[in-house]
Order: sequence, then C-alpha cells, then structure tokens
Amino acid sequence: MIAGQAAAFPADYTRQLDQALQFLQGADRFLIVSHVQPDGDAISSTLVAGWILRQLGKQYVMMNEGAVPVRLDFMEQSAAVINLSKEQPLSETYNRIIAVDCADFRRIGLVSGLFAEGAMLLNIDHHPTNDAFGAVNLIRTDAAATVEILYDLIIHAGFALDSEAATAIYTGLLTDTGGFRYSNTSPYVMQVASQMLAIGIPSHSIADRLLERMTKPQLLLLQRALSRLMFSDDSQIAWLYIAYEDMAETGAIGDDLEGLVNYALNVEGVEVGVLFKETADGNVKVSMRSSGKADVAAIAKSFGGGGHIRAAGCQLEGPLSAAMTKLVNAVSEALAQ
Repeated sequence: MIAGQAAAFPADYTRQLDQALQFLQGADRFLIVSHVQPDGDAISSTLVAGWILRQLGKQYVMMNEGAVPVRLDFMEQSAAVINLSKEQPLSETYNRIIAVDCADFRRIGLVSGLFAEGAMLLNIDHHPTNDAFGAVNLIRTDAAATVEILYDLIIHAGFALDSEAATAIYTGLLTDTGGFRYSNTSPYVMQVASQMLAIGIPSHSIADRLLERMTKPQLLLLQRALSRLMFSDDSQIAWLYIAYEDMAETGAIGDDLEGLVNYALNVEGVEVGVLFKETADGNVKVSMRSSGKADVAAIAKSFGGGGHIRAAGCQLEGPLSAAMTKLVNAVSEALAQ
C-alpha cells in the first residue's frame, strides 16, 4: 500500500473536497450510482467511491441501470454492482446518494426512482456540461476522468492506496484518455498513473484487455459500420451507423459499440466523427468525437445531451435517416462558425 501524500489544491477546490468528505462522514449508508450504459470511467469511479466508503467504515450499495461491461469485470468488487434492469422491484430507498460521472441528473436513469424523498446527493464529475445538480458538488472540469477527482479525494483524506483502488483508478484514466492518447492526457494524469504503476498493478494486461482485444461480434459490427461510412461534401464530417437489427444478427451487446466512432474520426481530414445507433423504440443514440475544431458537447447539449468538447453524445427521435440528416447539419453549421 502507498500512503496518500498531501497535495496543494486550489482553495476553491479544497473547499469542495472538504465538503465532499464531510458528506461521506455524515451518514452510515449510501447508494452509489453512475450513468446509464456505464463506461470505463463510470464503473471505475463507482468502485473507487465504494472503496473510499469502506475506508470510512460506511455501508453502501452500488447500483446502475445497465450491466457492468464484460471487459471491465476484472476489477475487484465489480460483481457487486447491481444491474437495476435485471433485478426484481426493490423496496429499499436511499437518503444519501453518490452520483459519479453523471453529466446531468437525467443520466442517472431509473435508479433515481430509489431515492428517498428529500434525499441528499453528492455529485462527483468532470463533464463541462454538468449543471451542479447535487446538494454537494465535487466538480473539476479539467480532470481527464472522474477517477482523477476521486484520487484527489483519497489524497485529501490521507488514505493509503492499495492494488484494488489503484487498478480502478488506472482503468478509469486509461479508458477516458484513450490509452493516454487524447488531449486530456495532462502531466498530472501521467503522474497519477505513474503512482498506480508503482503500486504494482498489471498495467500491461489491463491495456491489452481494454485497448487491444476485440470480440467477434464487435468485429462483425465494425465490418457492417465501415461498409456504411459516409462523408460530408467537404470531408470534414464522417459518420457511420448501426441499425437495430445489427445487434441481434451479430450477437453484439452494448459494450461492443465501444470505440467504433473513432474509425470515423481517424480518417485524415475529418474534424468530427459520428456513430448513430438505432434503438428498439426507433430512436437514435449518437456518439460524437471531435479533433477540437468543433465543440461537440455544445452540439450534444442542443439536442438534450452533453459531454466534453471532443467527446459527447445525445439521443434523437427517429427515424434513423432523419436523425442522421439533422445531426450532420448541426455539425456542419458548427464547423462553419
């Protein structure tokens, strides 16, 4: 184990850390939730928040609307995250909530139905579009991932990091920085990652599992998506789509969509890449990635979504063809400004 070392945080941020720690110390039982369709940072942050509560001797339940992606189930305690959509109706309600990696309250999904009347919520997040929906908010928009903020909280509290926490922190950083390739890979991110490596986590196997491996259904989805790759007239926008029936026909699950949008962005000359995914109800989920020329978080927010300048998402009403036209037009207008 490596003991947390004191860090000099800005005064305003230190106050947020103090308030968050007081929130955690002020009750005995908590519900931890992340966003629907959880990704690497969401699950890692859920597990790190649970780890922090264990250090404080608190009880907690980890729950989400959606399963832990199979590729992330190597982390300790991941099996303890309850998938609400697979559970029988639950009778317990919760007075103290910790929401991690949720850009807005809606992203919590159906789990919010288990919040007791008057429940107090601690909102821990790094999305610039977060509207500070918690009674207590711990938000740092320049953080690469929510686990980076939780690492700060661990250091601020003076806890000793172990392999369990370090693995989850490293995983969240690795996934939200695209393997330390995205522009959010700051010197501080590398410093934190280095400390996790010093603890002895199996970084090579984590990277292989999360960045290199591909399931057969994922490969089949990619094959279909690339066959539909389209470009705007000026080739600054590229997009591909996954039809609803593609998922069943390839045997794919939601986790197999991970990374597909990058194939559109990675084409030379493309400024914004988009992945459209048709849902069972005929609506369309959208993932956008930007080289930085367009603020896709602003575009997503105009459609009720959110995210980061370079990575964001939203949902549109169908049909698929109309949704693609509407979104691509919005991206084109943003690039023209």
